[in-house]
Amino acid sequence: MRSANPALKRSTFEKYRGMSSGKEMTLSGTVSKTFILLVILMASAFYTWHQYSVGHSVGPLIMIGLFGGLITALIVSFVPKTAPLLAPVYAALEGLAIGGISAAFESQFNGITVQAVALTFGTLLALLFAYATRIIKVTHNFRLIVFSATIGIMLVYLTSFILSFFGMAVPYLHSSGPIGIGISLFIVVIAALNLVLDFDFIENAANQRVPKYMEWYGAFGLIVTLIWLYFEILHLLAKLKDR
Repeated sequence: MRSANPALKRSTFEKYRGMSSGKEMTLSGTVSKTFILLVILMASAFYTWHQYSVGHSVGPLIMIGLFGGLITALIVSFVPKTAPLLAPVYAALEGLAIGGISAAFESQFNGITVQAVALTFGTLLALLFAYATRIIKVTHNFRLIVFSATIGIMLVYLTSFILSFFGMAVPYLHSSGPIGIGISLFIVVIAALNLVLDFDFIENAANQRVPKYMEWYGAFGLIVTLIWLYFEILHLLAKLKDR
């Protein structure tokens, strides 16, 4: 069993199985922590959005959000006990980046942000329903396919990042042509399916009597996937509108 989300690995939860001292991780607790992180993220995003709308430069805020969020995410991933403190910090930092980037897209394509947000949460609710009713079953092959595809996507993005320093780009990755749109659609599907893996790992963790603070860790992992899904949907919509 595995998850493509580095924050939600089965080994992480198994390490803390049975270590709770009276208070254990629950599904309802993880849901409430996820809601708190979403509120923090949206408040932070609104701040950067407002700064952009009044003409202030948001470039520094975006960079602080991206790199600060990355550093914070790495700390939480390696030291889960820091999740109650750093998961909200991560949400706030990523919100800075999301707000600025979304405002920039909105200035080019009117209405794109509302559409991206609606599709992101619509996908979340639809997959949560499909998972809860077992319409989608998380089998070994399902995990393996999603995991492998996600790793492949990450390698392509890493290659694209490295090539950008030499003035080159991965063919079709950012193109608004049919192949480019097809690639983005595939990435959106894989990002969405990672939500199913996240649900599965959180449910398993809640059944393994891990400590209460792991609710923050589970919520953090879910937010990581949601942010990725949002950016991919935003990218896909931009390609469609660019045509």
